[in-house]
Amino acid sequence: AGGEQVLGVRRAMNPALPNGTDVLIEDVCVPRSKLAEMYAAIARIEAETGIEIPTAGHAADGNLHPHLSVRSEDRTPGGEIPERVWDAAARVFRAALDLGGTLTGEHGIGVLKARWLRDELGDESFALQQGIRQLFDPRGQLNPDAVFVEGGSGANANGDTVP
Repeated sequence: AGGEQVLGVRRAMNPALPNGTDVLIEDVCVPRSKLAEMYAAIARIEAETGIEIPTAGHAADGNLHPHLSVRSEDRTPGGEIPERVWDAAARVFRAALDLGGTLTGEHGIGVLKARWLRDELGDESFALQQGIRQLFDPRGQLNPDAVFVEGGSGANANGDTVP
């Protein structure tokens, strides 16, 4: 029952946001001793970007779920998430990494976070992962355009695409 209560609190965050607001829900994880610093960093990012980022979390393991607010009027004509929201997300990810944390606590990297994976792994480890992928999938047929694939979505926070 405890897990369902936690999920209930997390789900209740979205209806609490103003009408016309969608969210980009992310997860990051920092050492428990750095939770206060991470919340402070998120507050700074909110103030500097104007993006509301209500954040729920699991204090026992340092896992946080920043909900980056996307107002409907801010979406692009095609309905995409605006660049300023992605910039705020990148800053949240950088803050977590700077505090000795990780880009994800429980939901994995996936396509949306692939562009920041090199920042977490470092160039050497990232290249090693690319080599492993190349060994098992030399033609890039398995999960094409994903992480560690030539021309895929993986890039770092500077926008450098995966070689």
